[in-house]
Amino acid sequence: MGNVTVIGAQWGDEGKGKIVDWLSSRADVVVRYQGGHNAGHTLVVGNETYKLSLLPSGIVRGTLSVIGNGVVLDPWHFNAEVEKLTEQGVMITPDNLHIAETCPLILPLHSELDGLREDAMGAGKIGTTRRGIGPAYEDKLGRRAIRVCDLAHLDALEAQLDRLCAHHDALRAGFGHPPVDRGALVAALKEIAPVILPYARPVWLALNEARRAGKRILFEGAQGVLLDVDHGTYPFVTSSNTIAGTASGGSGLGPSGVGFVLGIVKAYTTRVGEGPFPSELTCENGQRLGERGHEFGTVTGRKRRCGWFDAVLVRQSVAVSGVTGIALTKLDVLDGFETLKICTGYRVNGKEYDYLPPHVSDQLVAQPIYEEMDGWQETTAGARSWADLPAQAIKYVRRIEELIQCPVALVSTSPEREDTILVRDPFAD
Repeated sequence: MGNVTVIGAQWGDEGKGKIVDWLSSRADVVVRYQGGHNAGHTLVVGNETYKLSLLPSGIVRGTLSVIGNGVVLDPWHFNAEVEKLTEQGVMITPDNLHIAETCPLILPLHSELDGLREDAMGAGKIGTTRRGIGPAYEDKLGRRAIRVCDLAHLDALEAQLDRLCAHHDALRAGFGHPPVDRGALVAALKEIAPVILPYARPVWLALNEARRAGKRILFEGAQGVLLDVDHGTYPFVTSSNTIAGTASGGSGLGPSGVGFVLGIVKAYTTRVGEGPFPSELTCENGQRLGERGHEFGTVTGRKRRCGWFDAVLVRQSVAVSGVTGIALTKLDVLDGFETLKICTGYRVNGKEYDYLPPHVSDQLVAQPIYEEMDGWQETTAGARSWADLPAQAIKYVRRIEELIQCPVALVSTSPEREDTILVRDPFAD
């Protein structure tokens, strides 16, 4: 039995929560390896709904869950999320939740800077969640971050605080804000340290030991490949690499441990926030997709933009992430449409492309080239086998496979965990 890495193959919000929950019941370890608390998962287990934005999805089932070094951790949000899940009956202890000792921390000054920048950008705003993710990653790369292991050595923090404050004080002054209150920051860190440190571990060591012992490891990514800082619709992207290869660097397990790469793909396309979206629908069909799919962000509550399935973008995601198979979600949202469209290319200033050009000015004017298919009037909701699907729905799935050059491994037909058609078992590869 191998390991599995789960990524979003669009702009996030593809329904990773249900798929990861479905897989985590069969995994021994679930690892979150990038991002922060800016990306949410909604899990429906029985009659209970859990909304996670930082903790790995495996935690609700008691599976050993790991926050890897590639994650930026807001310790105060971590504490609040643990408390909320505890109130819902989830048992969370240092025995079933580990945090990498080298995780960079998101501090209050990071979220402050995030908001100041967004407010100052005007029409050029990126549409961040204002939760400090980007500034925290900047400090990590600038070698001035405060990390989880620093919480055990706060008396030796002066040099790091000098580096941190020299950078942030200059930025804050530019926005007309006072310098960082170092005393208040240290006091806040001293208060939160006893909450975080019991979970701190050399997770790279634990993961390598688990692999040698034949344990099944599930790697859980946040956001989607189209938000990758290198491969996404830059600059309207997140601040980390969201492709499958990041599972290695963000956890400390070598590249050969990534295993089966499962790309989660919605049967249509959605996006939250600013940025290009060639197949976006601003008509009645777009509204219908949003209403039927309950398209609101788990973390922000923002309404998602909706459009037809974009095979060009998913094919790019499959290529740059080495996707082995896809999990197609929300097929049931398409029930009842007379006609469906799939984007198979773009026209940009009179030139045709079979990929999305890299420059934002070209992306914003890209006109989708559509292929039309008949829809189906029967319901796919709750289907658990191919025999339960209308023939036209199967034809739609098969056409997607052809266009994205990747096979379907799973089909999800409702938020319920068991309403899943298993075509290929990722853990069996």
